[in-house]
Amino acid sequence: MSSPSNAGQLALRQFDNRTQLGEAAARLVSDRMRALLTKQDTINLIFAAAPSQQEFLTALCRQPDLDWSRVNAFHMDEYVQLPDEAPQRFGNFLKTRLFDRVPFRTVNYLNGNAPDSRAECARYSQLLEQNPVDIVCMGIGENCHIAFNDPHVALFNDPVFVKVVDLDTACRQQQVNDGCFDRFDAVPTHALTLTIPALMRAPHIFCMVPGLNKAPAVYHTLQSAISETYPSTILRRHDKAILFIDKDSASQLPHPQALVD
Repeated sequence: MSSPSNAGQLALRQFDNRTQLGEAAARLVSDRMRALLTKQDTINLIFAAAPSQQEFLTALCRQPDLDWSRVNAFHMDEYVQLPDEAPQRFGNFLKTRLFDRVPFRTVNYLNGNAPDSRAECARYSQLLEQNPVDIVCMGIGENCHIAFNDPHVALFNDPVFVKVVDLDTACRQQQVNDGCFDRFDAVPTHALTLTIPALMRAPHIFCMVPGLNKAPAVYHTLQSAISETYPSTILRRHDKAILFIDKDSASQLPHPQALVD
């Protein structure tokens, strides 16, 4: 069951469980895609790769009457120097769950194993400049990161679209909590990430955040002052962002909500 509300500028949709959340988000994303395709020859989407996105991605692949041959796909982050075949690589995660399941016009991978990481950031930035993003499908990390913009590297006015970052302890521990890695020291220390301005300039943002581990992040996203200490709070300054939460991730929210700007 959905419970719509508005968190200041950030539209909020709450569901009983993560399956309902994923299906509802997929319907809204596909509706927006169809609407854009009536006005544009092609559209550009950025996707997040994380277990929190699984139900959404599965449901999105099932949506009817979507002309995927007019859709260009991008992803928002990638580990540095993880073996090409590693299932934890975000490109591989999306390849098996989305990119290989529907016939995209193009799939544009961010290469964390490029010999020159900064040159790879410049290449991907140019792709994003040439293909302005229409929709971002994202999540929020346990430390309130969006993409890999952890609090210590998050810049609301970042001058670049893609950069190399070091991952903080909470971010790396989340990868173990999510079951992506079996121990902390196996999690890479660095990654390439799209920056906050690269994400925020999309006209439409759909943010899927289920699960009990995300309850503190949802609380801060909606209740804490908008600042880089909690990077996801910036979503409250986007006029067409929707946050999807379930009972678990909403469990720390007060009722009614009192927002701080």
